[in-house]
Amino acid sequence: MHHVSQCIATHYGQESVEDPLPDGGSGNISRVYVVLRPAVPADAAFLTEMLVEAAFWRADGPHRSVDDVSRQPELAHYVAGWPRPTDLGVVAEVGHPVGTAWLRLFTASDPGYGFVNVATPEVSMGVVREWRGRGIGARLLDALVTAAREADLTALSLSVEPDNYARRLYERVGFRQVGQVGGSLTMLLGL
Repeated sequence: MHHVSQCIATHYGQESVEDPLPDGGSGNISRVYVVLRPAVPADAAFLTEMLVEAAFWRADGPHRSVDDVSRQPELAHYVAGWPRPTDLGVVAEVGHPVGTAWLRLFTASDPGYGFVNVATPEVSMGVVREWRGRGIGARLLDALVTAAREADLTALSLSVEPDNYARRLYERVGFRQVGQVGGSLTMLLGL
């Protein structure tokens, strides 16, 4: 964990972004500082909240509760027992958490949606709805990819629906489609 902290502190400091609820809603634009830090065991509940946001990202689509997701093994395994020894994560804060990106290894007998192989961790990411569109996801993903490289990982995978706006971010970072499962794309980034 210390290695991840050092990587994030070295490459990322505070950056300002537009506050989605400026000045109590008066219309005056304000800026706030986003701080990136390593995800720690106390972040497990927030990661679960962001897993819900990632899985049910459509504003007009169905939405589930944390309890619903926790009862679905195919989703719950992304955060159950956080952190495992090989997990790596980053949290964005503006005085409180507003987004996170993390990676986790899966087995062939219990694969994630973006499973490629047992040596390739799968990325999950979520940003609080009100904070989307401000570059927080890009900062989180950049920090996670940097930390993964410094941890000597060779690749990262993920799963994304073709019409999810995050797909463009993943492609800009270098993820490429390597498969399709159901209605989702499996993407891979070589490090």
